[in-house]
Amino acid sequence: MDAETMTQLAKALAIGLGSIAPALGIGLIGMKAMEAIGRNPEATGKLFVPMLLGMAFAEAIAIYALIIAFTL
Repeated sequence: MDAETMTQLAKALAIGLGSIAPALGIGLIGMKAMEAIGRNPEATGKLFVPMLLGMAFAEAIAIYALIIAFTL
């Protein structure tokens, strides 16, 4: 394998593996928040901001993986 092929493979692995965990995390955060709102609709205001913050922090990890893929 030449260097260009290895670089492309490293980029694909960085963004592929680096976005699996954040995607699962965002899905779990959303699932649990909707489950909690379904059980207690009055808690919507208390759950919305922490849910969005958790999703934003999980998405930041995927953005780090994208930056690493771009720098390779």
